[in-house]
Amino acid sequence: MRYPLVALTLAGLCATASANGRPPVTNGVFFKPGDNQSLYVRTTFGLLISHDDGCSFHWVCEKAVGYGGEFDPKYAITNDGTIFATTFTGLRVSRDQGCSWTTATSELPANDPNNLSTTWIDAIDLAPNGDVWVATADSAKPNDVYRSIDNGVSFAPMGLMSPTLWWKSIRIAPSDGTRIYATGYQVAPTGLAKVERSDNGGTSWTDKVLPDNVMYGPTPLFYVTTVDPTRPDHLFGYSSGATPPNGDRLYESTDGATTWNEILSTTDAIRGVVLRADGSVIVATLGGGTSMRAAGASTFTLLGSTVPNGPDPVPPHLGCLGQRPDGTLVGCGANWQPDYMAVGQGADPLAMHKLFRFVELAGPLTCPAGSTSATECDPQWPALQQQFGATGPTATCAAPADAGPPPALPKASTDDGGCCNASTVAAPGALLLACGVGLLLSRRRKKPCCD
Repeated sequence: MRYPLVALTLAGLCATASANGRPPVTNGVFFKPGDNQSLYVRTTFGLLISHDDGCSFHWVCEKAVGYGGEFDPKYAITNDGTIFATTFTGLRVSRDQGCSWTTATSELPANDPNNLSTTWIDAIDLAPNGDVWVATADSAKPNDVYRSIDNGVSFAPMGLMSPTLWWKSIRIAPSDGTRIYATGYQVAPTGLAKVERSDNGGTSWTDKVLPDNVMYGPTPLFYVTTVDPTRPDHLFGYSSGATPPNGDRLYESTDGATTWNEILSTTDAIRGVVLRADGSVIVATLGGGTSMRAAGASTFTLLGSTVPNGPDPVPPHLGCLGQRPDGTLVGCGANWQPDYMAVGQGADPLAMHKLFRFVELAGPLTCPAGSTSATECDPQWPALQQQFGATGPTATCAAPADAGPPPALPKASTDDGGCCNASTVAAPGALLLACGVGLLLSRRRKKPCCD
């Protein structure tokens, strides 16, 4: 094998494929409530938006959203299509489907305690009634959890102000908007992970002390990741870095965060926890594969099959995993080898099929002249298009009812996403496309091609 040589050779190519120095990959997926046609996919080079069930994706660059460098915003999308993005310098908001971006509360005086425009917003969630909840994790000022009842125009503190804590996750029970879970941590005077629960919409909070059976990494980071859609007392949380050197530990509570039981230890960071309608639980990691606990079962099984002509297991390795409103799974795969799908979807992880590859990127989001995205992203598109060899969607896509006419598309690629058709990627970006191999080398298994 000559993988080290390949990795060194491609390192220079990867540097030009992403302005922030990271390989171009997908690493997060977000959904609009009740909308099975819209997908919002986070990447290391910006946000991709589709309103036609993944047939076409358009790009919003990092600078338009309002961040840069090796940072990954958390996104939330409301019923009316407002997009929220967490950043180190406030909550960024787009009310026109990604074209124009502003910073929430930036119009307030700088010394106003409810001005969050210079504060690191590190967590966000939406309540069933549309209220927007955020949590701050700023090292330069006290931190708190805030709520907006006017779709992110203004925010009010919710009584968890602390000069020592950084709030890292916030989750609202989908079936009960008054049940709120918030987690944070402190490093001084002693290291401590914190879980707070409110049963009355943030009017008061109960400190839910984590039990002794919860283990931690070097930093006591505990995140609530998923709350049961029908049972507000049933939730999942994970302790980051609690399985050395790179893995996490997943815990389950059935009594509203009073007690926690460890249900899975992973070898890599958890990238998604999905609770299915049938009661099964799916946990995705990039390096360690995807595991599932069947409904009624007590243990997880590593999903996978067998490589043709070889005994090695081939579990799906996903950089993100989410569940569409209709229950379909959407995950982040490898754009190049071995998946040839930057975004995939399917009824289960083993049945995922290619939804999108970077070569199919339709272009920057079509926006009015002078809008944030048009100003910041349009000038960057020619270079990105060349780097990916982007030729647009492989099919004619129907325009969503509220998105206006579709952009003019270049000639469609003949690539159907399969391994054997990898050579059909447009030539101008062919060498740069190979930089995805660098990510592969740290990822996983070998996959035969065309044999």
